Amino acid sequence: MKKTQTSQPTPEVRRARIAVAVLFLTNGALFANVVPRYPGIKADLALDNAAYGLAIAAFPAGAIIAGLAAATIIRRLGSARAAAIGTILTALGTILVGFSPTFPLFAAALFFAGAMDSITDVGQNTHGLRVQRRFGRSIINSFHAVWSIGAVLGGGMAAGAIALGLPRSVHLTISGILFSVVAIIALRFCLPGKDEDAGLVANPVGEETASKLRSALSPRLIFMVVALVVIAIAGTLVEDAGSTWAAVYLGNNLGAPAAIAATGFVALVGAQFIGRLLGDRLVDRFGQRNVARVGGLITAIGMGTALAFPSIPGTIAGFAAAGFGVATLVPAAMQQADELPGLRAGTGVTVVSWLMRLGFLVSPPLVGLIADNSSLRFGLLVVPIAGILAFALSGVLSNTRKSAEPAA
Repeated sequence: MKKTQTSQPTPEVRRARIAVAVLFLTNGALFANVVPRYPGIKADLALDNAAYGLAIAAFPAGAIIAGLAAATIIRRLGSARAAAIGTILTALGTILVGFSPTFPLFAAALFFAGAMDSITDVGQNTHGLRVQRRFGRSIINSFHAVWSIGAVLGGGMAAGAIALGLPRSVHLTISGILFSVVAIIALRFCLPGKDEDAGLVANPVGEETASKLRSALSPRLIFMVVALVVIAIAGTLVEDAGSTWAAVYLGNNLGAPAAIAATGFVALVGAQFIGRLLGDRLVDRFGQRNVARVGGLITAIGMGTALAFPSIPGTIAGFAAAGFGVATLVPAAMQQADELPGLRAGTGVTVVSWLMRLGFLVSPPLVGLIADNSSLRFGLLVVPIAGILAFALSGVLSNTRKSAEPAA
């Protein structure tokens, strides 16, 4: 594989890598502290399933509505500051969830948290890609692996708080303050300056040349963005299908005990975590395109086989294969979007991150509609289909690692 940098990253860059990883961890932990509280909130507010589902949908709805502002905010504040401030405001949203006494306030708190989370998401990914350029090799997948660790940490904190009988208002206030402080500390070790000041834009060109480039390549850019969005949605759709339907399918359709049914999603996120740990080395050796292509095949074949020959062990293995297969899709789509020529810093990541969230809005009702009219087994075909789409569109991903910043 062609190497673009040979010098070792400076201590400043190494500290920045740790700082970005901490930001990803806080992002994963914050919302994971809220999710286990949902059943209690649903019961306390006496919400029926329709109202509950509508309230939960407020989070991705807020992210979609606010997401397009991320690029402007990043250019104005810098990606690191945008991520840290977004983390603090997301934490505030989760605290408000804990204090919400009515359905409208609960939905509004989730809407606000989702909006702020979208700013955090784009900011931390943009800064992570900037650090990756300075680092000299792929490290973006490791950040997403740390996000998974944060999600496990947050879920464990919530489980402990529930076991101790801690009121959710107190629990979520502690969580929000804790991870806000952590994000502020991490900000001190991020790379200084704004992203465009640091030469973040890939293939920098003058304004006149950039204008001509955007005009000349407009249809191609549109195709590239659409393809990258579909690749990212494929990754999120598989994860969402596992979290929403794995336990239901294993328990209701295959007759697995509750404890075993819960392992479907655990297998998915566990395999996804392993895939992200290995992802950077695989990308450096084989390129994003080949890794995504093989991952799409693993997802399609693994889950497709599990659905064709249904069994409890086979289905758990199928969800694990799907999680491993899509592990690098979202990071790959964001990295490629960040390197599209003619786009200003943060714009490509913002658009992909924004449209990617449509998957979270569309997939649960889509699978549910299919299940109601046919079967959940048929509805879960969206998972192997996502793998096929990733395989088919992986050609838009680069097969070589590019770096826009010189090694310090």
